[in-house]
Amino acid sequence: MNYILFDGPVRNQLLPFTYTRPVADIRVGILTIREKWEQYLKTTTTTVTEDYLSDKYPMVEMEENIMLNASYLPNPELIELIIGLEKNQAIFKDEDVIAFFTTEAEEDIDFDKFEAIEFDNDILQIEHTWDIFSKNGEAIQQDFDLLTNDRTSQPIPSSNNVIAPENIFIEEGAKLEFTTLNASSGPIYIGKNAEIMEGSIIRGPLALCDNATIKLGAKIYGPTTIGPFSKVGGEVNNSVLFGYSNKGHDGFLGNSVLGEWCNLGADSNNSNLKNNYAEVRLWDYDTERFARTGLQFCGLMMGDHSKCGINTMFNTGTVVGVNANIFGSGFPRNFVPSYSWGGASGFSTYLTKKAFEVAEVVMSRRNIEFTLQDKAILEHVFEITKKYRKD
Repeated sequence: MNYILFDGPVRNQLLPFTYTRPVADIRVGILTIREKWEQYLKTTTTTVTEDYLSDKYPMVEMEENIMLNASYLPNPELIELIIGLEKNQAIFKDEDVIAFFTTEAEEDIDFDKFEAIEFDNDILQIEHTWDIFSKNGEAIQQDFDLLTNDRTSQPIPSSNNVIAPENIFIEEGAKLEFTTLNASSGPIYIGKNAEIMEGSIIRGPLALCDNATIKLGAKIYGPTTIGPFSKVGGEVNNSVLFGYSNKGHDGFLGNSVLGEWCNLGADSNNSNLKNNYAEVRLWDYDTERFARTGLQFCGLMMGDHSKCGINTMFNTGTVVGVNANIFGSGFPRNFVPSYSWGGASGFSTYLTKKAFEVAEVVMSRRNIEFTLQDKAILEHVFEITKKYRKD
C-alpha cells in the first residue's frame, strides 16, 4: 500500500515551522511525525503540502493510496485500523479525518459517500506550535517504547550517577562520563554518536538524538528533545530543538521550540512565565492576532535559520519567524517577522542575499548543501512574509 501524509487544516497554526517544511516533518518526541508513521507502517511515505514545498517534498501517487493526516501521532491501535482500511472507508476522530482510502482515479473526495470509522481511543495531535513542547513528554514516551522494544541498550559507563537505569537507553557510539542521569520521572534516550559531556545533570524525559551534544555542566530537565547534530549548554527545560540548532552556552531556554539551523548567542535567555502569572498569548499567523494558549508557561518559538546575538532577552511568548537576526540590548517585541534584522531599538529587512550567504556557510559546516530547492523555499517565504515587515 502507498501512504501519503497531508498537512491538514492546522498547517497555518503551526507557522513559522511549516513555512519551511510539511507538518509531517515537525519533530516532537524522539522522531519527526513522518519518521513515527514510517516506523509503524514499515515503509516510506510521501507528502501533500504547499506547492512551493513540493519540489523538496514531492508526492508519489499510486493506483491505491491511504491518505494520512500528519497532525496526528500514530499509535498501535490506530495503525491496526489503517492497515485494514478498504475502498471508500475513512477513519475519523470526532469531525476530523485521520485517514482515508483513495484511488488515483478519484479527483474529488466526498466523505458523505465514505463509510466512517470512528477512532475512540486517545491519540496525540499537534494542532498548535505550543503543542510541540507541551505534548513532548507523552511523545517521548511513545517513541521510546517504539524504538527500544525488544532491544538492549549499550551499557551505562560506571562513572555516571544513575537513577532508574531501566528507563535509560543508549544507542551505539554514544559517549557519556561523569554525568547525573535521573530517569525516574521519564525515559532518557541517547542516540547514536551523541555525547553528554562531564558534569551535566539530566532529568528525564529527554531525547538526545543522533550526533547531538550536551555540553559541560549543562542542566537539562524534561520533557526536552535535542534534535540531530544540535548542541546545548546551560539550562534547558521542556523545550524542543528540531535539529542542527545550537544553544551552546549558559543561559535559560524554557517551554520553547527552535526549528533547524538556529543559534542562540551566549547567555541568551527567554522568559516562560509572565510577572502577573497570567495566561500567555502567542502570535497566530492564521488569525494575524495574538491567540490564547491556555498555558501559564510558554517561551520562545523560533523558525528555521534564525539567530540571536549574545545576551539576548526574549519576553514570555515570543514568536520569531524564519531567517531573523536579533541582537542588542533590551527585549525585542514578542512577534519578530521573518527576515528581520535588529532588536529592541527597531528592525530593518534582512535581505535574502545576505541571509543565504550565512545559510550556505552554516550548512556547509555540517557537510550539507544549501540547495536550489532550499533557496527557492526561503525566497518564497521572504515574499509571503513581506506584509509583516515595516521598512
